[in-house]
Amino acid sequence: MGYDEDQHDSRQSQPKTETDERFPSGPWVGFWLQRPLVGRQWMRDLWLRFAQGGVNGGGVDCVGEFRFDGRYDLKTGRVMLIKQYLGAHAVQYDGRNENDGQWIWGVWRMREIGQSGGFHMWPKGVADPTQRRLAEEVDAPTEEKAEAAVGAGRD
Repeated sequence: MGYDEDQHDSRQSQPKTETDERFPSGPWVGFWLQRPLVGRQWMRDLWLRFAQGGVNGGGVDCVGEFRFDGRYDLKTGRVMLIKQYLGAHAVQYDGRNENDGQWIWGVWRMREIGQSGGFHMWPKGVADPTQRRLAEEVDAPTEEKAEAAVGAGRD
């Protein structure tokens, strides 16, 4: 038996990234909400890697540097993560991607101290899904069009 390079290639030990467009691997944007903190608590340098039902990632927020580890389900769109702050506490994230353009959103919990709040994450480069946008664009009437419409009604 000879040496088989393919069996020892370290790249083969990593599962292929997810192809479902709901779960793209790479940089993401996200925030969490918690009382009494005011406003969105942004996660910076956030990245997620989805592969064969497993997800991992990391980033930094106002608490500190963290790592994500968890699972996702293609049938239900459910995403369950543990956010582990380096050298500190862990937070459970339970969310969902319902393929509605809202990406991943849900509730985080710290059961030990009885706290919870909301969170929302989406791929970097995608417009913020929490901001309202017009569903359609229409040509705004110009003065000329308005006069023509008024004049047409006089006949």
